[in-house]
Amino acid sequence: MTTLTVTSRGQVTLKKEVLKHLGIKPGEKIELDLLPDGRCGLKAARPQGTIAGFVGLLAGRTNKVATIEEINARCA
Repeated sequence: MTTLTVTSRGQVTLKKEVLKHLGIKPGEKIELDLLPDGRCGLKAARPQGTIAGFVGLLAGRTNKVATIEEINARCA
């Protein structure tokens, strides 16, 4: 178990081994879930992907526009 110290401003610094365990890098966010009995759950905040975001990744990668038949043939 890792013990952390709370500063007079109510802040806590997570140790490197905790951040590594969570897979957190500098600038990333953490989610904290408040649980019963004064406990909490801590996990890396991972953005939820959308189809619009996925399509945005592909935008501008090609000049060719596939027909629905070509798309269906590739999926089969």
